[in-house]
Amino acid sequence: MLKKLSTTVKIWIVLLEILVVLLVFALAYNFFLPIGKNGRVVHFDEKNITSVLESLSQNGYNITDWDHLLIKQSTLPKKGWYRIGHTDEGRYHFFAKLSAHPLETMNIKVYAGETHAELLHRLANDMKLDEKKLTQIYYALATFKEADIFAGTYEIAREADENTTLSYLFHTSQQKLKHFFDAHYYNKPDSYTLKLLLTIASIIQKESNDPKEMPLISSVIYNRLKRDMKLQMDGTLNYGKFSHTIVTPERIKTDNSFYNTYKYKGLPPEPLATVSLAALEAALFPAKSDYLFFMLDKNGGHRFAATYEEHLKNLKAFRQYQQSRQASVAKDANRTQTTAKK
Repeated sequence: MLKKLSTTVKIWIVLLEILVVLLVFALAYNFFLPIGKNGRVVHFDEKNITSVLESLSQNGYNITDWDHLLIKQSTLPKKGWYRIGHTDEGRYHFFAKLSAHPLETMNIKVYAGETHAELLHRLANDMKLDEKKLTQIYYALATFKEADIFAGTYEIAREADENTTLSYLFHTSQQKLKHFFDAHYYNKPDSYTLKLLLTIASIIQKESNDPKEMPLISSVIYNRLKRDMKLQMDGTLNYGKFSHTIVTPERIKTDNSFYNTYKYKGLPPEPLATVSLAALEAALFPAKSDYLFFMLDKNGGHRFAATYEEHLKNLKAFRQYQQSRQASVAKDANRTQTTAKK
């Protein structure tokens, strides 16, 4: 009897020791395991455990395997921007209050065809951020000088700092890129191939904003490259500080950079500017054509030609239209002056 009682006591003692160990672990886990800084601005991409914990980890919070179990007992925050608090009240309270501080947001427009410098300047003005810090962070995150961030509208917390803002823009653009290739049943290409596609897309973007024309312009680029012809496109000279300048014959003569496709064969060395997904799609799927030339028409679109003779006709037609329009403008100006004198 005493032997049985002794065994029972031992079992209870072991169980009590296990409970004490678990209690000590739980207390240490809750109160003494560092979580991270209070007050950070975080964006949650999706309302699921993996995504929420990844967002916290990417923003510098100390996430453990045990947190996957703990967060199941909490209400997950919806997709959006939040200020993280309660890091000094224990991990249980931290996860229970993740969605307690939603933030006011603003829409930021990233324009197709603009350079990263133009984008960063606008972000600094619109969000009251430090442009130098933005530039430093941009170069730290960028794979290419241009085109890592896609054109579109982005919803960002007004309180987001330089690092949070750019991290969000880069991360969201990477998601767009993944969804783009998934939708077209393509694996994401390696860095070199992606650079070529983005460079072609940026040329297309500089030449036209019309998604219907983009595959045709893309076909001209590919056709000329296949024939080992110079691209001879004005858009390639709209790089960097020349992004929105008119390309003149003098500029073509004096620009000795490899962006000058009137002098050098092949593609420019880097993407020219921000691109839209429509331009990237055109770069990936050019139209099937025998076109080697295109020229502006009077409606603001382009006329395409397979031969130089056709191209000269299109060029002549556009110049005649320009001359006619200039004459009409001059005539209207004279009429206005005559009326004013009367």
